[in-house]
Amino acid sequence: MHQAIDNHIVETRGQGLFEVTRTLRSFVASTRIETGLVTAYVRHTSCSLLIQENADADVQTDMMGFFGRLVPEGMDWLVHTTEGPDDMPAHIKAALTQTSIGIPISGGRAVLGTWQGLYLFEHRRRPHRRELVFHIIGE
Repeated sequence: MHQAIDNHIVETRGQGLFEVTRTLRSFVASTRIETGLVTAYVRHTSCSLLIQENADADVQTDMMGFFGRLVPEGMDWLVHTTEGPDDMPAHIKAALTQTSIGIPISGGRAVLGTWQGLYLFEHRRRPHRRELVFHIIGE
């Protein structure tokens, strides 16, 4: 059994989906692990990870619209407001999605579907430096 771990910084430009599939694939290839599981983990509470379609940008637009309507800013019942009006909605969006995703590895490659990509989903309005950790266990 072999392991590999690596940290990556993702520079966001504010709210949006930032594809990190190439970074994931490059890391998996660099480990020379043929079969196993790679875990992608984001070390923050106001962004998350998604596996989503990467062929049509309208999917990203619709995802942003959906989550913006589901958890809008300005809900007057929120108590945690000291970090700005977008912070608590960002925490809720992160709680509704996930901070880690496991992806199988076969033949030395991450097993993603034809139209699937891995995205960091930034929920805050201003740019951030997000730390993404990849960890592989395999053979």
